[in-house]
Amino acid sequence: MAERKIRVLIAKPGLDGHDRGAKIVARALRDAGMEVIYTGLRQTPEQIVVAALQEDVDAIGISILSGAHNTILPRIADLMRAQALDDTLLVVGGIIPDEDIPNLKEAGVAEVFQPGTATQEIVEFIRRHVRKGK
Repeated sequence: MAERKIRVLIAKPGLDGHDRGAKIVARALRDAGMEVIYTGLRQTPEQIVVAALQEDVDAIGISILSGAHNTILPRIADLMRAQALDDTLLVVGGIIPDEDIPNLKEAGVAEVFQPGTATQEIVEFIRRHVRKGK
């Protein structure tokens, strides 16, 4: 029996309309053998978590450049806990000041990838932290 591929939801919450980085990461994850579901632009935290549930993903990758990360990411993490998605990895990439990272991790974000992070680093982090055979 073939091993189930890691499934990753990539989402762009809020009003940010720039998705080039999200698409680059989505392609890198696909090229690494993962299944990627891209939700598109301007998703609400509720839409993201519903999609994660429906798609039975192992990880959620959020791309955010709007500056609303301190509001949106804790909301996504809270909704994930409410839906018992405790074994689903939550990662974020984008413009996030260093001083905001500790609070985001405390809220439930597993890792923050800032501009310039190699896509291979993101791939390896997800592989290391996703529980196989979910």
